[in-house]
Amino acid sequence: MLKKERQAFIIQQINIHNKVLSSDLSVHLDVSEDTIRRDLQELGEEGKLIKVHGGALSKSFHFTLEPNPIYSLPEKKVIAFKAIELIKDGMLVLLTGGTTILEMVKSLPPELNATFVTVSLPIALELLNHPNSEAIFIGNRLSKNTQMAIGAEVIERLSRIKADLCFLGTNSFDANYGITDMDWDIIEVKKAMIRSAQKTVSLSISEKLNSIQKLQVCKPEKVDVLITELNPSDPALLEYAAKGIQIR
Repeated sequence: MLKKERQAFIIQQINIHNKVLSSDLSVHLDVSEDTIRRDLQELGEEGKLIKVHGGALSKSFHFTLEPNPIYSLPEKKVIAFKAIELIKDGMLVLLTGGTTILEMVKSLPPELNATFVTVSLPIALELLNHPNSEAIFIGNRLSKNTQMAIGAEVIERLSRIKADLCFLGTNSFDANYGITDMDWDIIEVKKAMIRSAQKTVSLSISEKLNSIQKLQVCKPEKVDVLITELNPSDPALLEYAAKGIQIR
């Protein structure tokens, strides 16, 4: 594979999953980790990603004062509008982080009167723009990669909440293995949010379906609703519907 093709694949993966590991890329592309590190260094210097120890982060997923381009923004806006239809006045709603959930929060109708609880700093800041909804930020140590609060205190506070809905920013979703991610601390927080909600809603662009990361967030049976940009009758979603998941 040529360097240009290899780097195009790296950018595609980081846009879809927000983060890549050098070790995984090395195995997938059948090249040395030194080659991958040089690719990441070069792409970082070109401003196409943020190089970190052991891999790289998407620029759109990294909080800055200046807005960054959002990957698959039209698709994420479609998902956002579908998700908003589930939120009713008086609800208590849990929100993880991620660019799709951020688009959902930006699109909330101003007249909506609900309470949102989040561990994501960018989501909490965006919620301040909505006059009739209450925003509660559960803070503790912040993950620099995701700008989400993590740790035992966050998990304990989430355990005392009984929410109507949990909107889950999704890294990878496989119909058989469920939702997976690659950050242990974030996974533990997401598990706590799922336990604290009556219904769990996965927000996922279709490119993240049929993919698996190393660590499991939950089995498919734990997801009540899956929202993508696709038509609910799309054949790509049949396996998920067969698991009893409502497709929107």
